[in-house]
Formats: sequence, C-alpha cells, structure tokens
Amino acid sequence: MKFRQKMLLAMVWLLTLGYGVGGMLLISQSFQSGLAQEQANAVSSYEMTLQTVQLVNLVDIRQDFSSIRTALERMDRVSNQAGVLLSRDGEAIYQAGEPVNSLPETEGSKMLLFARDDRRYLQISGPVQTNDLPLRLSILYEITPIYSARSEQISTYHRVFLLMLGLGGAAAWAIAWILTRPLGRLSAAARRLAAGRLETRAKLPARDEIGLLGAEFDRMADQLSETITAQQQEMERQEQFMGSFAHELKTPMTSIIGYADLLRGQSLDEEEAQEAANYIFSEGKRLESLSLKLLDLLLVKHQELMLTDADPAVQIERLVTHLQPVYRENGIVLQCRCEPGFCKLEPDLFASVLTNLLDNARKALTKGGNIYVLGKQEADGYQIRVLDNGRGMPEEAIRHLTEAFYRVDKSRSRAQGGVGLGLTLCSRILDLHNGTISFTSREGKGTCVTVTLPRAELGEGDAR
Repeated sequence: MKFRQKMLLAMVWLLTLGYGVGGMLLISQSFQSGLAQEQANAVSSYEMTLQTVQLVNLVDIRQDFSSIRTALERMDRVSNQAGVLLSRDGEAIYQAGEPVNSLPETEGSKMLLFARDDRRYLQISGPVQTNDLPLRLSILYEITPIYSARSEQISTYHRVFLLMLGLGGAAAWAIAWILTRPLGRLSAAARRLAAGRLETRAKLPARDEIGLLGAEFDRMADQLSETITAQQQEMERQEQFMGSFAHELKTPMTSIIGYADLLRGQSLDEEEAQEAANYIFSEGKRLESLSLKLLDLLLVKHQELMLTDADPAVQIERLVTHLQPVYRENGIVLQCRCEPGFCKLEPDLFASVLTNLLDNARKALTKGGNIYVLGKQEADGYQIRVLDNGRGMPEEAIRHLTEAFYRVDKSRSRAQGGVGLGLTLCSRILDLHNGTISFTSREGKGTCVTVTLPRAELGEGDAR
C-alpha cells in the first residue's frame, strides 16, 4: 500500500472516529437532558396531584371517594397524564386512560420506565396519606416524543455523517496528494538517477522535512555524480597509462628482438655485432629504468609516510654539491641559494623529487646552460624553485606535465633515456606531503618549477 493511501486511510479513520464519537455523545447528552427534564416535570405533576388527592380526602366527610374521583377527572383533562389509577387494597377506586402497571407497594414513591406498543411511558406510584384509609396513587406519563426526537437526531446524524465522510474523504485525498507529491517527485528522481541519468535532481521547493530530504538527495546526487565522473576519469587515465606503457615497451622490445635475431644469425662483422650489443644494452637499461619508475610509483601510492622535522635547505645544498661535478662535465652550471627553513618531510622521497626536477632541467639544456635552485621560508610553507634557461615549452603542454608517459619532445626525451614518469612521481610524492607543484615556462627562455611544502608548527624550545 502506498504512503498516500495510508495517509488517506488514517485521516478518514480519524475523521470517522472523531465525528462518530462526538456526534453520539452530543445526541446521548441531549437525550439524557430531555429525559431528565421529563422526569422532573412528571415528578412535579405527580406531587401536585398527590397533594390534591390528600387535601380532598381530608375535607371529604362522607369518605365515599366521590370528591377524589371528581378532582382526578378534572386534573386529567388539564394535564399530560396518559393514565391514572387510585387503588385501595389492590382494588381500583378510580382509573382513567392507559392501563397502569401494578407495582409492589412501598413506603415511598417509585418510578418506572417501560415501553408498550412502540410507545414509551414513565410511571410514578406511591402511597396517599389519608384518614386511616390506605390508598395508592399511580400516574402514567407518555414520554414517546423524547425517544422519537432521539431517533430523528440519530437518523439526521447518519445522513450528515455520510455526507461529511464523503467530503472529508475527498479533502483528505487532496491533502494527502499535496503532501506526498514531493515524495513522488523524489522517487521519480531516484529512479532516473538509478538508470544512469546523473544530471537528475529533485529540486523540491518545500522547506519542510520532505524539502530537507530532497535537498539531501540533491547533495547526494551531486556527490555521486562527482564520484562517478572522477572514477570515469581515473579509468580513462588508467587506459591511457596502459596504452602509453604498452607503447613504451613496444619500441625497445622490437629493437632488442631485431638485434638479438641478427646476432643469433651470426651474419654480422665484429663492429656491427658490437653496435647491436650496445643497442640491446641501452634499450635494456631503458626498460630497467621504466620498471624502477613504475615500482617507485607503486610504492609511493601504498606506503605510509613517516614525516620528520627537517630543514629543506640542508638537503638541497647536499644534493646540489653532490651533482655539481656531473653537471659540470656536460657544461651545465648548477647553483643553489636556500634560506634555512622548517617543515615536515620524508628525506628519501624529498631527495627523489629534487633529483627528478634537476634531471628534467638538465634534459632541457642541449648545449650547456644554468640551473638555479632557490629556497625560501614563506608564511604558508617552504618554497623551492628550480629554474633553467633551457628551451622551455609551450603553454598547452604545462597542464599535461604530471601525466604518466607525457613528454613535451618525445623523440629527444627517449634519446636521453627519459620515460615520462619523473614528474608524475614528483606529483604523487608531494600529494603525500600535502604540498604543491606548479610550472611556468616560455619557449626559448626556460622553465621555472615551484614546489611548496607545508609549514611545520614550531614546538617549545625551537630556535628557528
């Protein structure tokens, strides 16, 4: 059963219960009030008749009850009495109107309600105070109009109740439809969202609990859409990664297989055999480098870092001092100027970031040049800049630099032994450090890579 139907039944049941109980209570109260009034009138009429009989009996010197009969006949003509019975020792002295029921004799008056032939009566019986003559007076009053009025009220109530039930049911259905309409829209939106229409939103205008539920549904749909979009983009990146990886393997493996086949055929002279072996060795080293980079990426993705408090300037200066002789042999001047700083980092991974950045700067310098490493403590962290005066790169290439296997100059990078994973590895490592990396470059002028590591909180006793 739908919630709208449940709400309709609940409102109709409450309407039926409230109107039914209230109406019956009003009718019952009205009837009891009318019956009590009739009983009071009957008691008053009976007492007046009783006093009249007693008074006539006192002044009647003949004691033949003729005066009492005359008085009762006169009173019967002007009152609403349905029947009168004056008896002595069970024998009727005077009787008029409807038959009166015989009631057991008691010291006081007695009241009796009963029905006869679809009519309702009230009978009052009691003794009469006489001159040593025991008499008993019984008077019958018809109260059928009270019961007839109640029957008419009940009949009218039933008709009004059915009318109100119909009108109330229609109003309840309309109210239930209005109140549950947002739920229907929300349910339809949920079905469309489940069918894959991620742009679906409920957009309920209400500000009640249902409206809040709709707003939460829309927020959930936004989050779900973002999550699915991110997953799709991740899958696309993985597919692109696998395609690039397969392409990176294809070229060296083809060369290795081709030269190995030539060596196996033993149709080469010594110089050609040496050249083939050198090519196989170089391509093997490149495959080794590729596998090591992939292994580094895998390890960085799954390992938990233990960050320590450190001064980045010390590590930068140590690494630059170590690499300066190697770079000098290639006509490259490597210099650094770093201010002391304080941040949290993992030394080995930080060294890997610096090494990759310096290696990329080296590859950008074809005929020698300059590489500068600058370090400065900023308010939000320690900033490191690696600048070179190499060939630079176009603006559209900057946003792809951290993608796996991406190269600005594919032929030259492969000749230099690059596999296009260095900056990807740097980006992953800096993510683990909650750091950032950005690039600026101009073709023919050089490139600047900016790395920012979050500032570490200084503890008591630190003199930095």
